[in-house]
Amino acid sequence: MNSDDIELRRAGPADSAAVADVWLRSFNAALPTVRRARPDEQIRTWFRIMVVPAREAWVAVADGEVIAMMVLDSAILDHLYVDPPWWGRGIGGALVGVAKRRRPAGLSLWTFQVNVPSQRFYRTHGFVEAQRTDGRRNEEREPDIRFEWRPKRPNGG
Repeated sequence: MNSDDIELRRAGPADSAAVADVWLRSFNAALPTVRRARPDEQIRTWFRIMVVPAREAWVAVADGEVIAMMVLDSAILDHLYVDPPWWGRGIGGALVGVAKRRRPAGLSLWTFQVNVPSQRFYRTHGFVEAQRTDGRRNEEREPDIRFEWRPKRPNGG
C-alpha cells in the first residue's frame, strides 16, 4: 500500500479508541525510556472525553483502520503519532502538511530530548529548535525541546 491509499480526515467520536491505541503503541515503541504519567485506561478516557471531541484531531486511515493521529490545539501541534508498522512511509509528513495548511501563520510543538528521530523528522519538515527545558513542567518530568515552524515570507525571509 502506498501513501496514495491513505485517507487523511478529521477524527470523530467513533475514532477515539483507535486514536488512543495508536498513541499508546507509538509512544511505547518510540519512547521506551520515558515514564508515562498516566496508565493506559486514563489515556483512553482522556482521548475519548477531552481530546477527540474538544480539539482538532486528525487521523490517517488505511483499509478502514486508523494508522496515525495528530492533534492541533490552537497553534500547537500537540500530538503526532504513527503506528510503528507504518513508520517511514510519509504518513507523518502528510499530517504535518495538513497542520501547516490549517495553521498557515505558524506552529510550535514539544518533543522529548531523548527522541532524536522525532527531532530529525521535525527539522526535515522546516521546524527549528526554539527552547530546551529540564522537563519540570511536563507530566513525564522528561527534558524536552520546543520546536517552531514559521512560513517563509514572499520576499524569501
